[in-house]
Amino acid sequence: MQSFPSSRASSRVRTSTGPRNGVTSITTSPTIPTRIINLQDGESTPIGPETHPAVHAGRVALVTGAASGIGFQLCKELAALGLRIVMADNNEDDLKASAEEIAKIAGQPSDVLAIPTDVSQIDQVERLRDHVFDTYGEVNVLFNNAGIGLYGGALSGLDNWRKIMDVNLFGILNVLQTFTPSMIHQENPSVIVNTGSKQGITNPPGNAAYNASKAGVRILTENLASELRQSGGNLTAHLFVPGWTYTQMTGATSYDCKGEKPPGAWTAEETVWYMLNKLREGKFYIICPDNETSEDLDRLRIKWAAGDIVEGRPALSRWHPEWKNTFEEYVSSGLNHFEERRVLKERRGTKTPTAQGDNL
Repeated sequence: MQSFPSSRASSRVRTSTGPRNGVTSITTSPTIPTRIINLQDGESTPIGPETHPAVHAGRVALVTGAASGIGFQLCKELAALGLRIVMADNNEDDLKASAEEIAKIAGQPSDVLAIPTDVSQIDQVERLRDHVFDTYGEVNVLFNNAGIGLYGGALSGLDNWRKIMDVNLFGILNVLQTFTPSMIHQENPSVIVNTGSKQGITNPPGNAAYNASKAGVRILTENLASELRQSGGNLTAHLFVPGWTYTQMTGATSYDCKGEKPPGAWTAEETVWYMLNKLREGKFYIICPDNETSEDLDRLRIKWAAGDIVEGRPALSRWHPEWKNTFEEYVSSGLNHFEERRVLKERRGTKTPTAQGDNL
């Protein structure tokens, strides 16, 4: 039987003067700026006292895929809130550079650990767990964010399929099965957030392997949330689905924006702020909009995708030439309906429920 470190161990900080067993310990100086989340309906919520109970100064956050993109931005925001940050990524050079930037934000010596980790390798994930619990005694916030975006069609070779599944699905499963048994017994409130994709929900044609991996993440997270709910503990699971988010990585691979953020995309900062706000509200499905796709439009697309089964339409009918006009009419009618409801609610002096408010 596999044994796990005690989750009730005291939270202690170990100061290291340099790399140890592949781990870099960063000495930091205190700067904790105030953050504001700007919601689509004009509401503003400060990140700080209104955060989720697990997202609290002094608690421990582990972020995989932390060296760049949304993972890196998340580390910045959590460090600004005073959490101790464990950064895991398989790119050791980028991880070290990113950890040095996070160290400028975090609050106390040894509040940032950078641990090179390939989540597809269970032995590396177990080493990550052992070092984190040996250093801090607990993990309160686990962001399972590592992923890759290779292509794999339904009839393409198996090599990319295996690479995608090993990281995007089994990487998340490796982390969950390694960390959850310890986290589930912790006295402090804790959360697990798995990064999914809209492609794992609406399943657009063109990259079956990636879509399947992210659909697997959704199904895994839904079942994990149900199992944790039945356990009656202080640990909950959540599915984080970013919208179109501009990062250094997406900018470097985009052919049309020339290194500049497209108007339709959100920044990683906006995406992380939105996610933290929905996490504070206790939402399971955290499906992020962007400047091009509203919450209402996301909701309509998701309902249409499910309707293919219920209505007996062709597979992926949204992209079927014979259903193109029907889908466009459905979206137009649906958006008008949402707007009419919004106007009616405003006249009555009450707030309009958003798509996320319905907790899809």
